Amino acid sequence: MQGVLRRVVYISTFEVTGILISALILAYLSGTAPSHTGPLAVMTSALAITVNLAYTSLFERWEASRPARSRSFGRRVLHALGFQVTLLVFLIPLMAWWMEMSLLDALILDTALIVFFPVYMFVFNWAFDGLFGLPDAVTKGFGEDAEAAA
Repeated sequence: MQGVLRRVVYISTFEVTGILISALILAYLSGTAPSHTGPLAVMTSALAITVNLAYTSLFERWEASRPARSRSFGRRVLHALGFQVTLLVFLIPLMAWWMEMSLLDALILDTALIVFFPVYMFVFNWAFDGLFGLPDAVTKGFGEDAEAAA
């Protein structure tokens, strides 16, 4: 499976599985039912996607104004940390409101998701590639993939 179909299947299964696992983690840690944390997990996912699109667009606009035309390790760290902090600014109040808890309790609860998602993404990607194989861009090279698609 390659191209757009691969991306749609990847994103769909990543998000649905992540929502289900997040809802269970949040329910367990907060002592509430998954029926209460499930909608929160859906809102969190939608918010993360929206913030990612906006944040990355703004970051890339900032990058375009810099003299360096590459992404150094430091710039990648700045992007990742900046995204996480920006996401927290939106997620903490949402979690506090939905779960009817203090901002500090929401921050503590969200810490579980901050720890969970990088591990989940690593395991999910490994399993996804094991099931569906690597993308052509990896096995054939980006240029060859682009030429084959033309």
